[in-house]
Amino acid sequence: MLDRTKDLPMSAQSPKVVLITGTSSGIGLAAAVAAARAGWTTVATLRDPSRSDALRKAASEAGVELDVRQLDVTDEASARSAIEGVIADHGRLDAVVNNAGAGHLGTLENESVAEVRKVMEVNFFGVLNVSKAALPHLRASGGRLVTVTSVGGVIGQPFNEAYCAAKFAVEGYMESLAPVAAQHGVSVSVIEPGAVATEFVTNVGVDLEAAAAEAGVYAPQLGTYLNRTIAQFSADAAQTPEGAAESVMEALTADEPAFRLQTSDWARDFVGTKLTDLDGSAVLGLTNGWIA
Repeated sequence: MLDRTKDLPMSAQSPKVVLITGTSSGIGLAAAVAAARAGWTTVATLRDPSRSDALRKAASEAGVELDVRQLDVTDEASARSAIEGVIADHGRLDAVVNNAGAGHLGTLENESVAEVRKVMEVNFFGVLNVSKAALPHLRASGGRLVTVTSVGGVIGQPFNEAYCAAKFAVEGYMESLAPVAAQHGVSVSVIEPGAVATEFVTNVGVDLEAAAAEAGVYAPQLGTYLNRTIAQFSADAAQTPEGAAESVMEALTADEPAFRLQTSDWARDFVGTKLTDLDGSAVLGLTNGWIA
């Protein structure tokens, strides 16, 4: 007998199940609400459940239900437990959106290697912890593995060495994994936002005045960079989380989603600079201008 459930709208099938990390605010919150609106059973996870008020309020205002759960992406056991809980309670897993991450500001001479490792734990190894736990179930469902990276995963940016290194690593890992996963029915995509009007800059956890005071010989360049970045992330200049979440939904629902999706025209133009820059001069000419 032919299986025609794939030809039916989602509402006529068993709802697909998606797990999204880092949903306390920003793109993760917007993606969780958007997925629930689209008919997905949405498991919205966050490291600290006490920070779920904004998420729950947004779901209530949208008239959707979310399954809110705790998941610390840096803890491999937490990732396994969360995935196992989804399978136990919902019976399937059709997609994962790796969104949890943390910003970081600093430069090599002024920070410890231990600080860099911490950035990698959250932004790179956290993605691997969740993805590894999910992959057997995504193979079973012919599902999708979606990871929110950044334009900083394509173009290195001043005073973001550790953050960009982690995002570069995620992009390289997923680009390498994609053809392997595809042979077993799993689609892999990365989402590349530019500046998004979220709490991300606030959550970097850096006292900007103190950072400038402690920058030593790098103080003039850091000051110039901070002025540019604060303006770029302002509500007037940055993309909305909801706008960025549209690209997440495209990766979840397109018949054949692209591997790499930028969330705005600005992000497409910016990433395009790197992908056509064979000798690196265009990128360094651009980013040098940010701190000169």
